[in-house]
Amino acid sequence: MRELLVRRIGGRARGLDLALILGGSLLVALSAQPRFDLPFSPVPITLQTLAVMLVGATLGARGGAAALALYLAEGLAGLPVFAGGASGIPYALGPTGGYLIGFIASAALVGAIVERWGRDPLRVLAAFILGSATVYLFGVPWLALTIGPDRAIAAGLLPYIPGDLVKSVLGAAAWLGIGRVNRR
Repeated sequence: MRELLVRRIGGRARGLDLALILGGSLLVALSAQPRFDLPFSPVPITLQTLAVMLVGATLGARGGAAALALYLAEGLAGLPVFAGGASGIPYALGPTGGYLIGFIASAALVGAIVERWGRDPLRVLAAFILGSATVYLFGVPWLALTIGPDRAIAAGLLPYIPGDLVKSVLGAAAWLGIGRVNRR
């Protein structure tokens, strides 16, 4: 999608890149605000993983990672962008800190897969599913440091898999659909 915007404007547009990165960070911040807390877990349910994957697919590996790094920097600087309006270093070092770091890796991975494999629906869906798994690869071990390994699987992985699969399917379908509309 970014390529279409740059092509329409005419050439490489650094200002557009910066605007898209800022927009990506804001989309993730907005997706963190509606949250649902599970009574047995410090990890809230939000729409962040969906937004992270959409940002990665849209901006590519470098742009997606930059948008999520900016999102993390915004939260560390005290802006209320984390789940439920939280912010600050203590929050980022808390139980969900690994998931926040995983967002950067997830956006980069989804972006790289889409850049390399293109718009094939099954490959885009695979990219979104792998993006979700990447968040877990960072989040669950970090969570295990705060609540223990056994509880981390039960409180930070298993209950979230069905929802993240749904978000992956919906996100891939939405991204592919938006791409079709833009090509027209």
